[in-house]
Formats: sequence, structure tokens, C-alpha cells
Amino acid sequence: MASTLRLRLANVRLSQAEAKLTRTSAQTWLRCARAYSTPAAAAPTPKRSYLYVPASSDRTLNKSLVTQSDVIVYDLEDSVPPTRADKDGARHRLSLFIADKLRDGLPQPERLAVRVNAVNTPFFEADISQALAPSCIRTLVIPKVHSVQELDAVSERVHAANSVQETPNPVNIVASIESARALYNVGQIASWQSRFGPQLGGKLTALLFAAEDYCADTHIIRTKTRQELLYTRSQISITARVFGLESIDMVCVDYKDLEYLKDECDDGRRLGFTGKQAIHPGQVEVIQSSFLPSAKEILRAARILRQMEKAHSQKLGAAGLATEDGSVEMIDQPMIKQAENTIRMAIAAGLEIPKVE
Repeated sequence: MASTLRLRLANVRLSQAEAKLTRTSAQTWLRCARAYSTPAAAAPTPKRSYLYVPASSDRTLNKSLVTQSDVIVYDLEDSVPPTRADKDGARHRLSLFIADKLRDGLPQPERLAVRVNAVNTPFFEADISQALAPSCIRTLVIPKVHSVQELDAVSERVHAANSVQETPNPVNIVASIESARALYNVGQIASWQSRFGPQLGGKLTALLFAAEDYCADTHIIRTKTRQELLYTRSQISITARVFGLESIDMVCVDYKDLEYLKDECDDGRRLGFTGKQAIHPGQVEVIQSSFLPSAKEILRAARILRQMEKAHSQKLGAAGLATEDGSVEMIDQPMIKQAENTIRMAIAAGLEIPKVE
């Protein structure tokens, strides 16, 4: 099954040469999109996969230097045993690793994150202080965010760390939704802002769903169908969209079953998630290929925009688009917006936009 998926991925993956998009081509399509509606902000670089790397092991830390994951999350929480000796040891190991690789070898700061221990643990303050000591860490993943109170506590520590920096770097905060209380408060959590301002106190940039912790808290029974989590995942994804945040879907714990991972990725993307957590490097390629528009989706979006360009030149507000089965579907403003989103995402990922007549 895994070999079948790898073959499928190889067949649909664009080659490096094909994936290059010229500046002129990108500008052309964005001008085309602007002609139809007020555009949203240009799509940022995709953050599709969040790979957890245990800070308790030198081997896993060194392996993180070669991963292609969009975001590398050095983990001080669940992947480290709960004793003080183990927590302090992992924190110290991570600090030495970053110091050693800081000048040469670390990925770009935009790709680096640290998951600290929860606010109510004795390890939290030391975790944040050491995580933010090097200037290369720009993102904190905060577990067990049940309300805005946890984010306020994080912001206090971020502000304290920034106060001793000559040139403080803005810190992105990813809030992990792990409990019934967190879901109840998810709107307040998503709308949170630091009283110190985003530059000094941190900025919330994403909601992350920790499914296993959530099920433990709510007594929900996990199944392969994921039906029992449909409401929760939808709520998190939509709330994140309301407040302009990324939404990071749950871990696929069966990390060796790539077929099931692919199905779970597609399911998450259909629900509106922008990315997914990974617990094994072998999951990264499937996740990153899944959270991008396919060549078929890009072609359809390009055809929609071209058809509407023709329609508007003829003073028409709608147009017909021929489908693969020979029927015709009506194109109107909502479909234009969807097409714009697809093109922007493709451009941000460096994918080719086909030329259509």
C-alpha cells in the first residue's frame, strides 16, 4: 500500500523545472484575479507540515537538519519523560544544539518552533526563557490552552524575555486546543491579543488540534472514520479562518500507514485546515503534497478566471464552464473567489499556472 502511494505521489509531483513560476506569469494571474474582486492579502509561504522533533535525543535533533518539513517543532513536552531531570536535560540539550548549529546548519528561523510545557507546569518559565534566548526561534507552540488566561501567561513570559533583548524579534504563538473547555472558548482564544502588543508580547498565528488529548478529556472514543471529531475539527478550522489564523490538523498516530495518512490529509484539507502535524519524518512528504492544490484544481481555477475575463470583456456577470463529463456549470462571484484562492496558493508554493485560452 505504501509503495502504491509513493508511486502515485511520484506520478503527480511536478518536477523542479516544471514547478518554477516566472515573476511575469505570477503577476499576470494576480492582475487577472484583481480584475474580478477585491483581493485578499498575498498568500504567505505555505506551512503545511509541523514535524515534532524530541529534544531528548541528540540523534533526532541532528536528523531535523535534513527534513523538508515546512515547520520543525523541537518538543520539550509530550516526547520528553515527565521527570524534572529529563525535562531539564532536554531543555539543556536543545540549547546546546541550537548554539552549536546557529552559525551554520540550522534551517531558516521561519521554519523553527519550540513546543514548551504547559503554563501550569514547573517547567514552563524555564522553557520559554531558554527557547527565546537565541534569536532564531520565532514560534512557540503552547499546549493545553484552555482559555485566554494561558495566552496571557505566555505573553508575560515573552515580554520578559524580549525586555532583555536589544532588538526583540516578534514571536508567533500557536495555541493547542486539547479540551472541551478549550473548544468552548475557542472564539475568545482565536481573538486574543497581547496587552504588550504583538512585537513585545507575541502574536497568535495558528490554532492546532491535539486530538488524542481532546478525546481523553471529553471521553470521545476515537475511530478510523474520524466521524466523532467532525464537529470539533470543523469548529476549529472555521474559527481560525474567521480571525485570519492558520489551522493545523491532528496527528495521524498510525505513522506507517501512508494510505490512511493521505486519506486523513485530504479530509483535513476539505474541512479547511491549512496544515497538519507530523510525528515521523516519513509523514512529511504526504502531508506537504496533500495540502496544496492539485494540477487539476489549478487548471480548473485558471480556466474559471480566463472565462470570467472573457465574460467581463463582453459586459457579462457570469459565464459557463465546460466540465469533463460534457456538461456546463455556471461561474459566478463565489466560484471566482475560490479560483483566486487556488491560484494564490499555487503561486505561493511555486507551482506552475497553466496558460489557457
